[in-house]
Amino acid sequence: MSRKKKILISANTTWNLVNFRQKLIATLIERGFDVVAVAPEDDYCKRLELSGCRYVPLAMDNKGTHPGHDFQLMLGFLRLFFRERPDVVLAYTVKPNVYASLAAKVVKVPVINNISGLGTAFIRGGWMSVLVSMLYRAGLSRSRCVFFQNDDDRTLFLEKGLVRRSQTDLLPGSGIDLNHFSVSLDAPPKPERDGLVFLMVARMLWDKGVREYVEAARSVRKRYPGTRFQLLGFLDVKNQTAVSRADVDGWVAEGIVEYLGTADDVRPLIAEADVVVLPSYREGTPRSLLEAAAMGKPLIATDVPGCREVVKDGMNGYLCTVRDSGDLAESISKMIALSPDERNGMARRSRQFVEECFDEKIVINKYLKAIDAIISGVAEKC
Repeated sequence: MSRKKKILISANTTWNLVNFRQKLIATLIERGFDVVAVAPEDDYCKRLELSGCRYVPLAMDNKGTHPGHDFQLMLGFLRLFFRERPDVVLAYTVKPNVYASLAAKVVKVPVINNISGLGTAFIRGGWMSVLVSMLYRAGLSRSRCVFFQNDDDRTLFLEKGLVRRSQTDLLPGSGIDLNHFSVSLDAPPKPERDGLVFLMVARMLWDKGVREYVEAARSVRKRYPGTRFQLLGFLDVKNQTAVSRADVDGWVAEGIVEYLGTADDVRPLIAEADVVVLPSYREGTPRSLLEAAAMGKPLIATDVPGCREVVKDGMNGYLCTVRDSGDLAESISKMIALSPDERNGMARRSRQFVEECFDEKIVINKYLKAIDAIISGVAEKC
C-alpha cells in the first residue's frame, strides 16, 4: 500500500494558519493528503491540531533579521524536510517564504509560495529592502508557483527580477467563507444612537495607519462629538513598527478611541459597527476588509495596493490618500453625511462584490489545481 502524499504547510504563527488556512487544510485532508503544519508555538496550537493535521513546532525570530537566527531557521526547515519528506511545501509569510524555500531547494521539494503583502522592509525601503529582495530572489528561484494577492505586488517582484512571470498567479486574498461571515441586510435597524461607530481591525502597527486613524478621529469628533472610533487587534506584537500599549492607553484616556483588545470571533464586533476603516500603507488583500464587506459594511481605506482591490471608491466605500489623516477625516465626514439609505446601498454592494470576486472556494481550487499539477508531474507553468 502506497503512503499518502504529504503536504507541509508553514507560516510565522499558528494563529495565521488557524484563521486564514483552516479551510484549505480541511479540504486537503478530505482529499486524502497527510498534512503537516509548521509554525512557532503559540496559543493556537491546540486549535490547529483539532483541524486534523499534525502540528510540528518550529521557532522563528519574526521580529528581526539576525543572520544567525535566520540560518538556524533554515537548518530547522532542512532537518524537518529530511525527516518528513513532503511531496509539496506551502509557504506563507516572509520567513517561511524565504527560508523554507531555500531549504526546499536543497532537498528538491516543490514549493508553492503565497506573497500576502510586502511587509515593513518593502514599505520603508533602504538597505533592508535590498537584503529582503536578495533573499526572495534566492528563495523563490526554484518555486513551482508563487501566488500574489494583488497585481501591484506581482508587478513589483517581476520588475525587481525576483520571480519569472511563468511562476506567478493571482489569488483573491486568502478568500472569505461567505457562510461564516454573513449578514441579513434586511435585519431590523440598530437602536438610535448619537453617531456612527467606526471600527479599525488590524494588528496595532504604525504601517497599518493607526496614527492617521487616531488623528482623523480626533479631528472628526470635534465636529461630530457623538461619533465613536474603535480599535481591534493585537498589541505588543513582535514588529519594528508596533504601536505601544502606552500610546493606546493614552488615546483611550483622552477619549478619542475605544480599544477592544483582541477577539477570536470578530463577527459580533463588526456587526455592531457602522463602517470599517483600514488606512494601511500597503496590503496584500486585507482580510479585515473582506470580512467586513462579507458582513455588509461600508468601507474606508487608503488608495494603495491591496486595499483598492476590495474598496471601490463611491461604490462600496471611499478611498483616501495614504499617510494623510486630513484626507481620511474627510472620507469619514463624507460617510457621516450620507443618508442611512445611501450607506445601506454601499453595504449591499460590499456583500455582492465579495460574493462575486472573493469566495474562498476560488482560492482553494487554485491550490488544489497547483498541487495536482505537481503530484501528476504536469509541466512547470503555474
